[in-house]
Amino acid sequence: MSGSVGDTEAISGSGVDPAPSPPAPRGRGPVVAALMLGMALAAIDGTIVSTAVPQIVGDLGGFAVFSWLFSGYLLAVTVTLPVYGKLSDTFGRKPVLIAGIILFLVGSVLCAAAWNMAALIAFRVVQGLGGGALQGTVQTIAADLYPLKERPRIQAKLSTVWATSAVAGPVIGGLLAAYADWRWIFLINLPVGALALWLVVRHLHEPSRPRGAGAPRPRIDWAGALAVFATGALLLTALVQGGVAWPWLSAPSLGLLAASAVLAVLTVVIERRAADPIIPGWVWRRRTIASVNLALGAMGLLMVAPTVFLPTYAQSVLGLGPIAAGFVLSVMTLSWPVSAALSNRVYNRIGFRRTAIIGMGCALLILLSFPLLPYPGEPWQPALIMLLLGAALGLFQLPLIVGVQSTVGWSERGTTTASVLFCRQVGQSLGAALFGAVANGVLASRLADAPAPGLQGGLDAISHALDDPGALSAAATDHLRRAVDAAVDQVYVGAAVAAAVALLVLVFVAPRRFPILTENTDAVAGTAAVSSTEAPRD
Repeated sequence: MSGSVGDTEAISGSGVDPAPSPPAPRGRGPVVAALMLGMALAAIDGTIVSTAVPQIVGDLGGFAVFSWLFSGYLLAVTVTLPVYGKLSDTFGRKPVLIAGIILFLVGSVLCAAAWNMAALIAFRVVQGLGGGALQGTVQTIAADLYPLKERPRIQAKLSTVWATSAVAGPVIGGLLAAYADWRWIFLINLPVGALALWLVVRHLHEPSRPRGAGAPRPRIDWAGALAVFATGALLLTALVQGGVAWPWLSAPSLGLLAASAVLAVLTVVIERRAADPIIPGWVWRRRTIASVNLALGAMGLLMVAPTVFLPTYAQSVLGLGPIAAGFVLSVMTLSWPVSAALSNRVYNRIGFRRTAIIGMGCALLILLSFPLLPYPGEPWQPALIMLLLGAALGLFQLPLIVGVQSTVGWSERGTTTASVLFCRQVGQSLGAALFGAVANGVLASRLADAPAPGLQGGLDAISHALDDPGALSAAATDHLRRAVDAAVDQVYVGAAVAAAVALLVLVFVAPRRFPILTENTDAVAGTAAVSSTEAPRD
């Protein structure tokens, strides 16, 4: 095996094993259905829970800590992604996916049986431990099943699952909370997960990968896994709770950040000494993987602007109800999978890197157009921006994921995919912290000369005040709306900066051509070669 990226990057690392031959097209249907069901479990979880929060708090109490229903789940998913990626490369995808589905379903049953908010938060963490296996392993198996030319088909299907879940989750959650019981939002996972589990067990068959005589048995880097888990947990807790549960410059924030920095150094030391590390050094030594990780981390950061702040903008500035505000955001999920499905027609002609540059360049211009919207404006205006943004990001994300998965063999694909998803998740957490601070800073400056007392507060407090317009004068209401408008405008400027960072990474860090690995599975022994061109070959 040989190959290079330009003249700088050699494909080496731990070696590339011949990839097992993908199943015949007619045998992939049940497995694809299982992957889509598994992805649906993880995708719908966050949106379906959010609509039932009032009923959950009314039943269990714990209003002060209910945000940990989401933070705890996100934390568990994020910090376990690298661990599951390495395990899937070592022991195979099937056992990791089965374990993830079972763990997610056990967490769902426990959540439905929760007796107070503390128990529910703990069981949500159990769900997240399963969700981490679902997200990373599903994406990896999708790349295993399809050769490069066909890979956009399965990725587009998975993108459609996310889009559908974003729209269906709030509707299903609201209906169950209103007409049944909030516990059913967890119990409905059981039939979906059981079907996915049955399909995986029955139809997913991984070819055996015999080891040579005398080869050592695979070993799990438990010390590295624990270090990665602890570092991620402390860092994400600091980012998620900073400025919310306690001030940024308080002892809890500074202590958590300092402890996560110390643990990060310790993790590097442990991983460098490990025989088979959870996060191998080649993840960051190879320019292709490192650049995709950084670019998708920046995308995760910019995604906070529409997903977190746009609904507040739609309700507080445009005066829309929750359902209409959700629609303004959901149009992005309509154009994203369509753009992703068509992106292969672009990158087959001009390459992965150039296609991603075009997508993120368009996203940068679209994000910069948001502050130019008139005040208060019409709902169709931000909806159009979100429609265009979804199309741009679909053209950006899918080529990078398909491209980076195609540069590694089977034995490295799980780790590579997990590193990409991990960086995207960390980017989202970092974006929530940074843009929350930006929004609150703008609000503080705009409300310093408010025409009525008692208007100071964060974005959530102002949103609640605007929900009761009778308590405020017309001048105070207009002042608040303009303050929210200015705050969200600055958040979108920050998102544009993140888009610019992603562009710079692609232009100056990413190699001009992705070193595509072409697997020759028709040979008797099986060989792997690296193509110097990005175009898939027949």
